[in-house]
Amino acid sequence: MEIWNGNGKASMKLGVLGGTFDPVHRGHIAIAEEARQRLSLDSVLFMPAGQPWMKPGSYITPAQHRVEMVRLAIAGEPNFELSTLEIERRGPTYTVETLVELKDRLGEGVEIFFIMGVESLESLPQWQNPDRIITLCQLVAVPRPGYGAPDIRALEAKIPGLSRRVILPDGPLVDISATDIRERAVRGLPISHLVPEAVARYIKEHGLYQKREER
Repeated sequence: MEIWNGNGKASMKLGVLGGTFDPVHRGHIAIAEEARQRLSLDSVLFMPAGQPWMKPGSYITPAQHRVEMVRLAIAGEPNFELSTLEIERRGPTYTVETLVELKDRLGEGVEIFFIMGVESLESLPQWQNPDRIITLCQLVAVPRPGYGAPDIRALEAKIPGLSRRVILPDGPLVDISATDIRERAVRGLPISHLVPEAVARYIKEHGLYQKREER
């Protein structure tokens, strides 16, 4: 199983960017790099989801393709790593389980910064064990076009202590949608300005997104 192998040194700061990555795009790269620089992270771990519990019944491109696209997207980036931790786990993907396993593997000397969109932060009370999640990591909620600032007071009422465990950077504001990329691929429109060149080639070579699927 591929997973970032930290050496457990004190004060190591690790960013974790999860998602279906269907496909991974330039916005993901920009978000990861912005978080790395702003928070002085030692590395950012890209973690493709296995079976997202919030998307039951939705079609998701097979894991091997999503993993390979991430591998291609971050190739040559020394500060980015790929983990298949959630892909290897059976059953629905729960963030709390991922964070517990990372802590067990990497040791308490590693501080985890879980990078998410503000829309995901708003839904955090519906996640499994959100109160446990905020003890395992710092949340980094990046802005998204069309979404306002999260209501931290309301979230604090549902998850006491959250306000002390969330970071709200003012950027980057990325207006790239994986859904739009898939639709462009279906229509034969160019996507290389939205995804890394190697990812665009992979999508074309493997005929991904050539048929309209329910997503």
